[in-house]
Amino acid sequence: MSAPTISRGAKLIRQARFFPVILLALVSAMPAAAAERRVAVFGFELIDSSLEGSMLGKNDAQESRVKRMAPMLREDIGGLDGYGIVDVSPVRAKADASNLQSCGNCALKFAEEVGADVAVIGTVQKVSNLILNINAYAFDLTSGKEIARGSADIRSNTDESWDRGLNYLFENILKKQLEAAR
Repeated sequence: MSAPTISRGAKLIRQARFFPVILLALVSAMPAAAAERRVAVFGFELIDSSLEGSMLGKNDAQESRVKRMAPMLREDIGGLDGYGIVDVSPVRAKADASNLQSCGNCALKFAEEVGADVAVIGTVQKVSNLILNINAYAFDLTSGKEIARGSADIRSNTDESWDRGLNYLFENILKKQLEAAR
């Protein structure tokens, strides 16, 4: 007498009934994903110590460039794994009215108000139309400590030089530090 043959389909059905148990065991063994850090990126501030700035006053093209910096950095940081951007519009008026570089950590307070874990501030220092410097700083709200900082010198006061300077600052300095701080 020969052993009964079990069809291939019946074997698959018998094995498939254990699939949910195996899947649950695998998912349970996986490490928990790190919680996303919420980042508030505030508008950059222009520090114009150039002779042109003191003699000619406001430069509309330059003001436009300063306003583009924070949205560009928000997009870059928002593209990093483990980071998400929070809307700073509820505190934008207070932040814009403050000197975030020297207001006694008010940027951290504003970031906390919008539910962020990290506050990012930045400046563009203009020495002349030929010499400018872009700076950005990221602070952990829990510890109050700086977790990333960078600076990029640029030559020429054009849209292209500012964009390239911020891109260099993010890709070569801030990105690495933020990824390490995750």
